[in-house]
Amino acid sequence: MMLPTSFPDKAEMARLTARMLLEIKAVDFNAREPFIYASGLPGPTYVDCRKLISFPRIRATVMDFLACTVMREAGFEAFDNIAGGETAGIPFAALIAERLGLPMTYVRKKPKGYGRNARIEGAMTEGQRVLLVEDLTTDGGSKISFVEAIRQTGASCGHTAVIFYYGIFPETEKTLGDAGIALHHLCTWHDVLAEARAMQAFDDATLAEVAAFLADPRGWQAAHA
Repeated sequence: MMLPTSFPDKAEMARLTARMLLEIKAVDFNAREPFIYASGLPGPTYVDCRKLISFPRIRATVMDFLACTVMREAGFEAFDNIAGGETAGIPFAALIAERLGLPMTYVRKKPKGYGRNARIEGAMTEGQRVLLVEDLTTDGGSKISFVEAIRQTGASCGHTAVIFYYGIFPETEKTLGDAGIALHHLCTWHDVLAEARAMQAFDDATLAEVAAFLADPRGWQAAHA
């Protein structure tokens, strides 16, 4: 068990996480040729937290930050089981479970097999308090599906922890809150934009376009659809 015991404040963890994502090019900005999201809508920002697993020093630092954030915000003895969401959440759940000295499980997007635990791999039992770990969240929809699968086992799940939270769709935290789920995260697009400016990671025109998108994502998408 590798339990991190000292850590910076939330703002500094957000800044450093943003810096690490930029350093390994896990985030990208492109206003001229916008990315097309899963929703089919365009946007000038892209993030792939899965790249973190290939960089041991950054991976370890980010996981220490996430473990500390969870303990600080949810409690030091708040959980009995760490569950990862298929597939991006699985390696991060394993790393967090190792740090907290807890059992690890994972939740399938769709059932494989039959019975109450058809979507759960590993040992999850009735009454356990489960933390759902994922790489990121946009609108929170996939988190609710995973949490419902966890709750069907008789376990409870009132918390989800992610490395990256878009932080630009105001309905997200309400959607999760209405489902009884508290969100814990390390950084948002606003943190990444601030650090990208400080690092001069992109040209001024690109940064300005990203700022416009973050201020009004729906309006930006409508104008660029």
